[in-house]
Amino acid sequence: MPQSPDQRGPSVRQVPEGDTCLRLVGPDCGYVAYENPKIIVGTVCYEGDRILLCRRAIEPQKGLWTLPAGFLELRETVTEGAKREAFEEARAEIDIEALLAVYSIPRVGHVQLIFRARLMSPNVTPGPESEEVALFAWDDIPWHALAFPSVHWALRHHREVLQETRAGAFAPRTNPPGEFGNY
Repeated sequence: MPQSPDQRGPSVRQVPEGDTCLRLVGPDCGYVAYENPKIIVGTVCYEGDRILLCRRAIEPQKGLWTLPAGFLELRETVTEGAKREAFEEARAEIDIEALLAVYSIPRVGHVQLIFRARLMSPNVTPGPESEEVALFAWDDIPWHALAFPSVHWALRHHREVLQETRAGAFAPRTNPPGEFGNY
């Protein structure tokens, strides 16, 4: 049944009173439909000097390599989400050590929280979203076939942190200067 004009919901883009951003607003009821970034949680999982990567079985970037990561679900903590994603994508049991980085990808409305995590076992196998999974030494990482700019950033930040953690704590990283993950 078609809706009458007064039941159509948020359909007009405007700046609501007291706001500073264009929002989708209901012209009759004034309801504001806020569009907020999605939270991605993931991990740089390592075992010794090797890093876990997953070859994507789904779009976007199907067939390319990535870190185990995905959307945070409602009612789960960021660490629970990161652990779940590692298990879903690589059947990996992990021990999260620390927040590695917070990346902003405004073009696609994502905020990524990437953790450092130790693999509890090197026995990993593809989950439904991965074609294959593997542990890579630094020199063997398929740099030319990584799915997203933030995977490059996280791997490099992980390597930087290895040096710093020998001397103590480290500060979480952010996007490299001038990089906004335009993928």
